[in-house]
Amino acid sequence: MPISLAEKFGANNYHPLPLVVSRAEGACVWDTEGRRYIDMLSAYSALNHGHRHPRILAAMRDQIDRVTLTSRAFHNDQLGPFLERLSRVSGFNRGLPMNSGAEAVETGIKAVRKWGEKVKGVAPGTGEIIVAANNFHGRTITIISFSTEQQYRDGFGPFTPGFVVVPYGDLDALAAAITPRTVGVLLEPIQGEGGVVVPPPGYLAGVRALCTAERVIFWLDEIQTGLGRTGRLWAWQHEDARPDCISVGKALGGGVYPVSAFCADDALMQVFAPGDHGSTFGGNPLAAAVGSAALDVLVEEDLAGRAERLGVYLQQLIREIGSPKVAEVRGRGLLIGVELHEDAGPARPYCERLMTRGVLCKDTHGQVIRFAPPLVISREQVDQAIVAVAKELA
Repeated sequence: MPISLAEKFGANNYHPLPLVVSRAEGACVWDTEGRRYIDMLSAYSALNHGHRHPRILAAMRDQIDRVTLTSRAFHNDQLGPFLERLSRVSGFNRGLPMNSGAEAVETGIKAVRKWGEKVKGVAPGTGEIIVAANNFHGRTITIISFSTEQQYRDGFGPFTPGFVVVPYGDLDALAAAITPRTVGVLLEPIQGEGGVVVPPPGYLAGVRALCTAERVIFWLDEIQTGLGRTGRLWAWQHEDARPDCISVGKALGGGVYPVSAFCADDALMQVFAPGDHGSTFGGNPLAAAVGSAALDVLVEEDLAGRAERLGVYLQQLIREIGSPKVAEVRGRGLLIGVELHEDAGPARPYCERLMTRGVLCKDTHGQVIRFAPPLVISREQVDQAIVAVAKELA
């Protein structure tokens, strides 16, 4: 019944696995029949803390009983402490809170473009941002304007100009694309939706050096890779390639509320003046209380360390299956992609069959099974999941 109602009254813009979740806790969910599943997707990294983390729920309940929304027309007693925590964890002086990851990317586009005009001196309306092929940064009209995935663009034009696409991981191509009009470079440290594509060693550090030399803003989308997912607080820390700004979302809401932010130092964030940008719900006291709790749990429970240890273990177990269907196992921390050979068929049927074995994962980019469990998953639960994966891939 829930599936038929969703299909009857909802838009046909998703193709979910045929599972109805009715309860969740930690790294597991249960369907309406009481069957238990190990969640190996964690809502595309929005559930780094697991389902219904008790400390985050407690913070949410406490805030609901006091005040939930004021808009930015007034101050509230939660926003300042949240921004202080976010600055401490992100390493950037300032944060601009929004709701969804796409909004945090749109915020960055406005910041980088205005910096280009007002600070770098690029002629008005001519600034360009370089992006990578195979990217995924959201689904607004402007963001899909620089996507290379045809389905994301089909029928949605006209598109926003001002973007230049180069191959991901190719530092020479990036260097060749920089012109006097270039104001920024936007990349994912690991391309998650694009198939869990890890760039070559030294790539991010090379981009950092290039952007510094050319006076271009180096901007990373850490929405899926950040907040401990790859075994570091931020994926850029694997190469010590600190960007000028980041967009963050998903797990910032602790799996219970949409929270996102654009983070930068004063030199970039100061381009905004009152009235330039905003959001009715961005920075609301409920979001701030939840975000503060999510950041505290992330640090105090060392979820990044868990992701590093269990990620190495999970990749090792997958490789030890020795499946002839598997072309490559790649990733960092608990963001892992298992690419199948073409003759093994597409990844979707494998995900459907794994669901029947009690393991939830999702296909991406046709041939890739993505495993990204909550960072609170136990070693025993990883072992249980691998039993099902081995049976399906062997």
